[in-house]
Amino acid sequence: MDGVQRVLVTAGASGIGRVIAETFATAGARVWVTDIDLSALDACPIGWQRDRVDVADPAAMRALFGRIEAEWGGLDVLCANAGISGRTASLEDQDYAEFKECMDITLGGAVLAAQGALPLMKRARQGCIIFTGSTSGQFGTPLRAPYVAAKWAVNGLMKTVAMEAGPFGIRANTIAPGCVEGPRIERVIEREAAAKGTTPAAVRAAYEAGTSLRSFVTADDVAAMALFLASPGGARISGQVLTLDGHTENPDPKV
Repeated sequence: MDGVQRVLVTAGASGIGRVIAETFATAGARVWVTDIDLSALDACPIGWQRDRVDVADPAAMRALFGRIEAEWGGLDVLCANAGISGRTASLEDQDYAEFKECMDITLGGAVLAAQGALPLMKRARQGCIIFTGSTSGQFGTPLRAPYVAAKWAVNGLMKTVAMEAGPFGIRANTIAPGCVEGPRIERVIEREAAAKGTTPAAVRAAYEAGTSLRSFVTADDVAAMALFLASPGGARISGQVLTLDGHTENPDPKV
């Protein structure tokens, strides 16, 4: 290899994943993105490797890493970013099939991505695995049980990967953003407002008021942290949940 980082971003064609991929590409990395949205993949830059892959499909994920090995010869950075928000409802009103789907994609996708990346990284005796978590993986969040459960589990997965893979020179961390500006959080806010019988503006204001900085974060904030973790500056950071939320004071804002 020529010293250029080889970076895989799951769910990398839109949202946070797209910004992470753009940030690494701008820094000179080779970027490979997966997504299930063909139109979003088609809109990615020509120079990126692009694959339509369901991260919850073990066979599809094995095939993906086979292609990465064949074309790139290895992998330096994995950004296991794929996840879905799950249904907004109290636990007793959650449909179990929907609950399981959230776990399969958000947790299962992270598991399968790490399983595919680790053999390549162990062979090279170096690598950086970055899981996209959430502050919901640190606090309980009413009406969000599937998402909360999945993100808590991602942190446990990360801790174990860091311990198992550390002797091979591989680091693993979770970036745990709070509310990230964009269409996804707006949809979550709308659903929560409907469930609580209030307005989206009131829900948003309560979440902003629940942080010391009184603001949401951006996808650029998340991407900058990912780039740092994969840089020489992050060389001794492993096994950490790096919270990026403006400091949550109240994880359960009342509206």
